[in-house]
Amino acid sequence: MEGYQYTVTENDEIITIKTILKAKMGISTRLLRKLKDTDGVFLNGKPVKLYEKARAGDQVLLAMPEENSGFEPEEIPIDVLYEDRDLLAVNKQPGFVVHPTKGHVSNTMANGIMNYMIHSGENYKIRFINRLDMNTSGILLIGKNSHCQDDFARQAKEERVVKSYIAFVQGKPEEEEGVIDLPIGKPVEEEIRRQVIPEGYPSVTRYKLLRSFAGNYSMLSVTIETGRTHQIRVHMAHIGHPIIGDSLYGKEEEDLISRQALHAYRLEFDHPITKERLVVTAPLPQDMKALEEKLSSIG
Repeated sequence: MEGYQYTVTENDEIITIKTILKAKMGISTRLLRKLKDTDGVFLNGKPVKLYEKARAGDQVLLAMPEENSGFEPEEIPIDVLYEDRDLLAVNKQPGFVVHPTKGHVSNTMANGIMNYMIHSGENYKIRFINRLDMNTSGILLIGKNSHCQDDFARQAKEERVVKSYIAFVQGKPEEEEGVIDLPIGKPVEEEIRRQVIPEGYPSVTRYKLLRSFAGNYSMLSVTIETGRTHQIRVHMAHIGHPIIGDSLYGKEEEDLISRQALHAYRLEFDHPITKERLVVTAPLPQDMKALEEKLSSIG
């Protein structure tokens, strides 16, 4: 039987199966509520109630409930950066939204991943652990079960997740390294645009200058401690350095690049199951490489 196993130690004999699942295996309360209805927990190969206790040497096994995704499969190229039985990390190309919306009912990353999953002979519910804007490229992480999604959220709260981006911006920041700690919210609820407002959500962005170019442009490494919608775009625009090509918070620059020059290039976190530190990286896409060459050639 496939699932996640734990070998009970002598120190575990006085605690219940439920406590082992939560404290030793990191299973969330939300998932435990689901398991009550699915008989997905086994002790030495037999179904067990969560209030029962185990003995040293016993094997506790958690079998995740079978789930499916209802996205329509579409032939969309999927660039896999990392994959195991729990996680899938892909290098999202610009121009695709993550999942279907009213404005984009098809031709999304979800449709492409559904097609990839079917051709890989797997079956799981596609859970997007992180999000990227339509015209932002880079690492998109998918959990193949709810535990991975829950565990990543816990790590984010504990500040164990590191999300890093490459951004090309207008101008050159006064300081080579800086922190933008300003709240972000929606001044008009019906509009997509965000901005720094006092009643917004706490938002923290760190940046480091990697390279400056003639013509008043810069290349930055940006790390976000929070994950607000449009966070980097809003913060950089607020301090006077909007992302190159960002038509919403800056201006279009078709002669340089046809979208905002923002790429999620590094994601660091603990693997939800093995607990090993995992670092996923995505190379700079061709259009941003071309942008760097164009900026380098400016006299």
